[in-house]
Amino acid sequence: MSRLERAEELYEAVNQLIRVHQFRDRDYICCHDVSVAQCYALETLIKRGPLRLQALADEMYLDKSTTSRVVDSLLRKQYVLKLHDPDDQRAIQLSLTPSGEALYQTIHQDLISEEASMIKDVPPEVVDGALTLIRQLTIAARNRLGS
Repeated sequence: MSRLERAEELYEAVNQLIRVHQFRDRDYICCHDVSVAQCYALETLIKRGPLRLQALADEMYLDKSTTSRVVDSLLRKQYVLKLHDPDDQRAIQLSLTPSGEALYQTIHQDLISEEASMIKDVPPEVVDGALTLIRQLTIAARNRLGS
């Protein structure tokens, strides 16, 4: 099989995996009163801590106006709050509320449990190889985006 044919097969496999995960995430996460994008925002704030809107947008690979709409809905639901940036009192940072953190932890634990059930019959070395490949693809994709 040529490198181009392998690339085509990899593209198809990754594309299908992403689609299945997006639909699974959408169907499950939306049951918790948030959209997938809102859940990703919660996750980013958990992993990175308080962020300014532009930094959150950059982390989520969204434009600032789209991120602003995502954040506005999280503010209304009281999952996120605005704080003054300690480094610049004119700037605002976004941070999770305790209820936002609890919601994310609930969603995260359920998704991790589902992942564990999906790989339960897969040999550990296959999972390890898949993790290595996915991480390398992620790094390559980020490098192409200049992130």
